[in-house]
Amino acid sequence: MSDPLPTPVPDVTPETTAFWDATANGTLLLPRCEHCDSIFWYPRAVCPSCGNLDVTWIPASGRGSVYSFTIIRRAVPPYAESAPFVVAYVELEEGLRILTNVVQCEPDEVEIGMPVEVVFHDTGEERALYRFRPTGR
Repeated sequence: MSDPLPTPVPDVTPETTAFWDATANGTLLLPRCEHCDSIFWYPRAVCPSCGNLDVTWIPASGRGSVYSFTIIRRAVPPYAESAPFVVAYVELEEGLRILTNVVQCEPDEVEIGMPVEVVFHDTGEERALYRFRPTGR
């Protein structure tokens, strides 16, 4: 297995603070519009469906399946030492697709439809990066 992926500290904005604070506690939050009830991705303060600013955060199940992926075999620092690694879209049980990494398995083992669950990698700065691993590992 390749080296572990780096865990750079994410850029946190006022609109994403709640999301990133929750990752430190091992919780994946999703934004939901209180006006039209849409759940959307990526974390932001404005609903992309109706433009409303009344957005709240709901906990996600943390489970989903690999929708699409690619194996990165060459990378630039700080990821160069970690290649090969997987970048994937994971479709959450809630119906959203999020861009992430699949970890804790060999890149060649990843398949479309593979069930996965969220794991959090600590950045050391009171935030964690969400990634996904095959279910049951």
